Amino acid sequence: MAEGWKLYIADAFAEELYGGNQAGIVLLDEAEDFPQESVMCKIAGELKHSETAFVKRRSKDAFHIRYFTPAGEVELCGHATIGAFEVMKAEGIIQPGAFQLKTRAAELTIDVEPEGVWMDLAAPKEWHTFSWEEAKPLYQAYGLDAARCSEQELLPKIVSAGLKDILLPVANTELLQQAKQQEAQVCALSEQYQVVGVHMFCLSRRPGILAECRNFAPRYEISEEAATGTSNGALTWYLYCSGLLAPGEEAVFLQGEAMGRPAKIRSRLEISQAEHACSLAKDGHSQHERREPRIRIGGGARISLKGVLPYGT
Repeated sequence: MAEGWKLYIADAFAEELYGGNQAGIVLLDEAEDFPQESVMCKIAGELKHSETAFVKRRSKDAFHIRYFTPAGEVELCGHATIGAFEVMKAEGIIQPGAFQLKTRAAELTIDVEPEGVWMDLAAPKEWHTFSWEEAKPLYQAYGLDAARCSEQELLPKIVSAGLKDILLPVANTELLQQAKQQEAQVCALSEQYQVVGVHMFCLSRRPGILAECRNFAPRYEISEEAATGTSNGALTWYLYCSGLLAPGEEAVFLQGEAMGRPAKIRSRLEISQAEHACSLAKDGHSQHERREPRIRIGGGARISLKGVLPYGT
C-alpha cells in the first residue's frame, strides 16, 4: 500500500531550472477522492507556494484539478496546470496528446506537446473600466502617480479569463520596477472590487516581448507571483480589445524579473474573421461575449523536487 501522495514542485514557464513560478503538484490515485478541503489548504500552506494543484485522473484522457493557495481554494491556476501536465509527461503518466480538464472555472482542453503544454482558459470577460479618478487609489497603493501612468492612454480594467484581476497599465519598465506594494491597501481594493489581485504591465520595448508584467495577490497571501497564466490570458484579451494584438498572433509576456525568477508566458487568441468583424461593430462587445473566443496559454516546466507526502487528516 502506498505511504502517501506523490508530491512534486514544478518551476512553470521557466526556461531553466529555478526560474519561473513554482507550484506544488499532488497526484492522487484514480480510485481515491480529494482530501478534505482543510487538509488541502494545510498542504498548500506547508509548501508555501502561491498555488498547489491536486490532480485526479477521471479517465484515460480526462483529469480533474483543484487549486489551493495557503488561504483557500481558487477556481483556476495557469502555472499550476502547466506544471501538473509537464510533471505527468516527465513521469511517463501521460504521452503528448489532447486532454480534457475539469476545474471550478470551466471544462478546458489541454494540449500536451513534446516541447510544452498549451491550455485553454475560461472565456474572457471585461467587467469594469476605471475612470482616471477611480484609478488614483490603485496607483497610490503602489507609490505611483496616476498622471504619469495615464500618458499611454490605456485605462485600468477588471478582466477575467478564469479569475478576475485588475489590469493596471504603467507607462514604462522603469515605473513597473519602481512599484512598491502597500499590501493592506491592495487587499482592501481587491475586496472592494472582488478580484484576486492586480496584474501590472507595460508595453515592452524588447524584441519579441509584447508586455512586461508584475502580479500581486495579497488578498490570497501572495505578495507577488513570478508567472501567472490566467492573468496574462486576461491581458491578452485586454490588448486585443485595445487594438494592440491581432487575432491569431502569438504574444509573449515577460514576468518575474523583479523577483529574480524570469518567466516567459505565451498566449494565443483564436477567433474567426466573422467574430473579429463583429467585435469591431458598435454592438460587437455583447456579440463577442456570446461567441466566446478562445484564449490559450502555453509554456513548459521543470521539476525541481519530488517525493512522497504522507497521508494525513
